[in-house]
Amino acid sequence: MSASKARSCGAHRSKLGRMRRLNKLLVSAVVALGLALAQPAGAVIVDRVVAVVGEWPILLTDLRHRAKPFEYRIFASTGNQAQQALHESEMYRELLGRMIDDRLEETAADRAHLSVSSKELDYAIKNVATSNHLKVSDLFAEAKRQGLTEQDYRDELRRQILEGKLVQLQVQSRVRVTDQDALAAYAAWLKNNGPQALPEVRILAMRVTNASDLKARLLLANNLVAQARAGANFCQMVSQYSNYTATLATCGSLGPLRVEGLRPEVQGAIRGLKPNEFSNPVVVGASSSDQAVLICELVSSPAVPTFAQVKQQMMDRAYGDALERQRKRWLEEMKHRVYVDIRM
Repeated sequence: MSASKARSCGAHRSKLGRMRRLNKLLVSAVVALGLALAQPAGAVIVDRVVAVVGEWPILLTDLRHRAKPFEYRIFASTGNQAQQALHESEMYRELLGRMIDDRLEETAADRAHLSVSSKELDYAIKNVATSNHLKVSDLFAEAKRQGLTEQDYRDELRRQILEGKLVQLQVQSRVRVTDQDALAAYAAWLKNNGPQALPEVRILAMRVTNASDLKARLLLANNLVAQARAGANFCQMVSQYSNYTATLATCGSLGPLRVEGLRPEVQGAIRGLKPNEFSNPVVVGASSSDQAVLICELVSSPAVPTFAQVKQQMMDRAYGDALERQRKRWLEEMKHRVYVDIRM
């Protein structure tokens, strides 16, 4: 045998040796994985795919991570372990469905070149905090108490904003609401709530930032109550002093509401008032970071509102119901175009 042939044979044997060693390593890895999967529950934690949407898998760890705040609420509100397990199982099924919808919406958003910028997200967070009379830091602290990190909260809000954009682009044009729809919503509302007596209350709400600010706000509130009782324009006061921007256009009113739906402090404040009378200032909130001073005016005595009185609210309710139906229909259409495999 020539020297060149000998070198060639030696190289070939070396290559075969390396391949055999690699195959042994691969076999060992497969065996080890098989043993891990065969371990009893609780001995080894192994992730798995619980659903596939298009090319995107949803992992069990992803599902459990999203479930943290819901688990917190279940364990906080349910003491019986059997009931906890039942509620938890139902929650996981519903949450997986929500996560599948999220993936479908992300796919649609990519195709439509829709996204949520950091500026939009920061603005939305600030609005949520303001509408709840909180600082942004307090909002994140409350989210943390419910099992959400700041990033988790941002991700959840980003999904909601993206869904809103998609609904506006893909679903809104499908919705048409008529007076008949509003009447049907009114009939359903009466059936579900019964002939409830609903008072209408106007509220001037002044946010409190600290203990010294509370004293100043109470002094101002007492002065404003005296002026209102003397005949001053309460709507102008609401416009000038209220921090609750959602009701500035309606003079501080959210329309007729069930007494049980009002905060206990407001229920106490309006008890005994006659229409167009004003309460003394009341303080709501447990700590200075989420307190507010309220002045309440009873606009009308509790009465079952007619359809004419709540027509706009019923139109809004009918529109919301129709929008949700169309959103679900759109998602079902998406599922026929995108591969979806549920493995849970």
